[in-house]
Amino acid sequence: MGKERERRKKQREREKTGHKKKSVLSRVFAILFLLLLLAVGGLGFAAKVMSDRRQEAVETVRLAEEERKRAEKQALAEAEKAARDERDKVYHFGMESGMGVFEAIQGRPPMVEREGEEARELVTIDSCRIDVPTRKIAIAASSKEIPASDDKFYYLFSMKPYEKSLPEDREPMKGQRKSGQVEFYVPRHFAGTESSVLHKFVVAVKKDGKYVPVSAPHYVTNLDETAKYKPGRGSGIAKKGLLVDPNKLRTAELDDLGVKQAAYNIPVSRILGHSTDGIHDTIYYKYNGKSYAFNGQVMSEYDLVFGTLTAKGIEVTAILLNDASYSYPQLLHPLSRGGIGSAPYYAFNATDQEGCEYLAAIGSFLAERYSGKSGSRGRVSNWVIGNEINARKEWNYMEYVGLEAYVEEYARAFRMFYNAIQNVNGSSRIYISLDQQWDRNISGNRNYDTKDILDEFNRQVKREGNIDWGLALHPYNVPLTTPYIWKQSKYVKHSLDTPMVTMANIDVVTDYLEREEFLTQDGEVRSVSLSELGYTSSMGETVQAAALVYAYKKAAANEHIDAILFSRQTDAVEEIAQGLALGVNHADGSRKYAYNVYKYMDTEEESYYSFAKEMIGISDWTELTRQ
Repeated sequence: MGKERERRKKQREREKTGHKKKSVLSRVFAILFLLLLLAVGGLGFAAKVMSDRRQEAVETVRLAEEERKRAEKQALAEAEKAARDERDKVYHFGMESGMGVFEAIQGRPPMVEREGEEARELVTIDSCRIDVPTRKIAIAASSKEIPASDDKFYYLFSMKPYEKSLPEDREPMKGQRKSGQVEFYVPRHFAGTESSVLHKFVVAVKKDGKYVPVSAPHYVTNLDETAKYKPGRGSGIAKKGLLVDPNKLRTAELDDLGVKQAAYNIPVSRILGHSTDGIHDTIYYKYNGKSYAFNGQVMSEYDLVFGTLTAKGIEVTAILLNDASYSYPQLLHPLSRGGIGSAPYYAFNATDQEGCEYLAAIGSFLAERYSGKSGSRGRVSNWVIGNEINARKEWNYMEYVGLEAYVEEYARAFRMFYNAIQNVNGSSRIYISLDQQWDRNISGNRNYDTKDILDEFNRQVKREGNIDWGLALHPYNVPLTTPYIWKQSKYVKHSLDTPMVTMANIDVVTDYLEREEFLTQDGEVRSVSLSELGYTSSMGETVQAAALVYAYKKAAANEHIDAILFSRQTDAVEEIAQGLALGVNHADGSRKYAYNVYKYMDTEEESYYSFAKEMIGISDWTELTRQ
């Protein structure tokens, strides 16, 4: 009986437990059914968002797969990681993130249709910089209107500097969902070599199955922050300079004159090629996987010049000139090649891959060699690209084209040198060279006015990435053969419409550069170097000396002028024949009256130059700054 009661007791307990479980399960099913009914409306709301996200996932997977293949080819592990990160962002989402996307879509700029050039202005690349901590290139873009397209994505492309349109077979580097603001990150060495710093980037959309650019191209703009060398610039460097006589380089004359700035020409074809003297070895320089030969004998001459000047505490400006050479036709712009022999210097070629690579290799080689790391070779602090670019026929020959096209060809070559030099030496200053023909507006003129070149150059550079270019101006007197700067001239006015700019109205230029549209990325007025000007002694040595003082005092009082380099230390025979005896020394090396005036004009030893006040018609030097 006891065992039977025990059995029945256990049976009742099992039945009781079973009833509890059934009760719990019933409640669970009831709750789930209720939640399902409540969720029908919410799911309907989220259906479109989830559908969009599934479409986004499919498209992103396609982009990620393309990126993965490119990463394998370039052996860039970080690109693969970036692709995985992008996929993770797409796949790991839920209802909450879906709601966030829906809200973002509701608040984004309106969708618009645009064609041709209008479409290229829909998106603005606000910045394109190397992110120093990660060493990746960060591209930030924005738009007030969203361009209509086949899908919901912006695509980032890289373009070679000479490419004017997006090649049809080019694959996108990245894709981001379209919105008012987007960011892309790509490896700095995405091209596998340093050539990455020469590329430009563009944002595109897919329209009718093809990629269509919706932004202007944009270059990296902060190469100085990751440069190989950045020795810094000395503060308070004196402005007084001179075009030096290499025959007097080893004498004490530059020290005696107190020269602090010096300019020296480098015709680029002269430094290229193999050494032939049997003494100096050819210098082979590897750049972007290619080897370039530089003449060791010629380079030893520049080593001596720049090394000597640097040892004397003189800041060096090197002027890169494109002299014609049949051995290096790739350096000559295609529109220059038919005019060989018509001018001493020609437009640089940045219209094709070989031309761009040569310019960049030359710039990189020179910047590294004269970075100051080797004390004996010296240091070049400033680089001027070309000579008097506005004087097309005389100093930068190429066939005549419109202003915009002409500047575009120069600006591209300038950017090649700029990026290559800045990538090596972040302290370098790089200048455009222009002369004194400011705003002549001569009908039928086949040259260009300096102001027009300056305006267009600034516009194009800013459009493709603002950089810290400087102005190397040559404010010679009008006419060149007279040293009387202070005499009134109908060509020299103290207003923006002045036909010519001399030291009498140099403030017209520096005031113009104070305008907001000309400021650097940091909001500063651009560096101005008066890299070449001079006054003849053919009308008398004292008036030449007075002109030197006048010009120097004007430059010294102008905070935006960093240097004034007079032409020249010694008269050039070929210039004397033109009435231009510009040296402080005669051609035979003997000193002119201007020698001691030049020597003391930046000192308190006014007895050497006070005579100039009477000739100029002033009683105090401060009157020059009020003219």
